[in-house]
Amino acid sequence: MLELRNLSFDVNDEGGNKEIIRDVSLIVPDGMLVAVTGPNGGGKSTLARLIAGIEKPNSGQILLNGEDITNLSITERARRGISYAFQQPVRFKGLQVLDLIRLASGKHLSMSDACDYLSAVGLCARDYIDREVNASLSGGELKRIEIATVLARGTALSVFDEPEAGIDLWSFQRLIQVFEHMREKIQGGSILMISHQERILKIADQVVVLKDGRVAAQGDRESVLPSLIGTASAVQPCRRIDPEEDA
Repeated sequence: MLELRNLSFDVNDEGGNKEIIRDVSLIVPDGMLVAVTGPNGGGKSTLARLIAGIEKPNSGQILLNGEDITNLSITERARRGISYAFQQPVRFKGLQVLDLIRLASGKHLSMSDACDYLSAVGLCARDYIDREVNASLSGGELKRIEIATVLARGTALSVFDEPEAGIDLWSFQRLIQVFEHMREKIQGGSILMISHQERILKIADQVVVLKDGRVAAQGDRESVLPSLIGTASAVQPCRRIDPEEDA
């Protein structure tokens, strides 16, 4: 279980300190998919980076399964069981998909086991297992390969920062199927997903609305979604999404 207690984060700009996250407290229970949504610039991606350890809060605590991980590094958090998927997956020239999945798993997977993870995200394993993780792969292909690495890790908490960013409609529809499958297969772990997309919010167990760095609403999807659907600034219908900078 992930717990955030009174988390705050600010940055220095020309006019002084700018508060990005303001006294945020929330819980991501085990076995659940929690979606964080809200207007652009509301602090959603910053919240994901704070959880992953890419940024450090100015105050407050981050606890994973009761352990305070607030001051732990990215590597230490990864060892504790946190996976983080970027808006734009990293490309690795010269590294094959098979090697990437093996690195993610932390063990020497057999070819068959690695192929199973690719199949789970809707990729024909024989077409991808020996390919390089480079510019020859489309955005949708990279997203699914990245998700395969998250599956291979089998971590306590998987954080996805706007997985729909920069992919076409067909790939997005396929990703929804993958996330639905992940949600069904959750056992001891949990998923935190940053998203504007209505279809992703509809498969979440709980929805958190972040606005101006604060939690504006949170609860199960049946209680939160009705007030969001049709609000363009917070939720968007399924369409091609280009990556945006979200503070």
